[in-house]
Amino acid sequence: MSRRLREIVLLSLGVITPLGILAVNISAFVMGHLPALRLIIAGCALVSGLVLNGLTAWWVLRLASRNANPLYREYRNWAIGAAVLIVALTAGGGGYLTYLGMRDPTHLPDSLSMIVASFMLLLPLAVAFASRRIAGMGGIIPVDEPAGKEKSPSRRGALGRRTN
Repeated sequence: MSRRLREIVLLSLGVITPLGILAVNISAFVMGHLPALRLIIAGCALVSGLVLNGLTAWWVLRLASRNANPLYREYRNWAIGAAVLIVALTAGGGGYLTYLGMRDPTHLPDSLSMIVASFMLLLPLAVAFASRRIAGMGGIIPVDEPAGKEKSPSRRGALGRRTN
């Protein structure tokens, strides 16, 4: 084993062990005070859902304004209203279901909380992935294409209409 690898392994063990001890102690504190902290945890789930779903909705609306500009301009207010409603409902539902799942510390880990947390993580990724596929873009993470890699408007006229 090389010296560099040994150093990395020892450093990792040296860092992971105290972090694990801290995580166990924080978990024990939360479990001991779960009735008081359950509202805070549900609030954090609500904020997380608003942020993740809100960023995804903003990106999807931006993508729609680029790829379906005439349609998007006509129904812009409806699209934004629907996005706000969907983001608020999914985030609120995630926070509420998290609150319900944390009601009994003797039944943790709770399957409802695990399913809700997984759904709250996977929903924005799935929407971003599907939107990128529909738009003909690759990858999962929504990023702008680097300069020079944008699709050329060779089949479109100056106003974004097809020329043939």
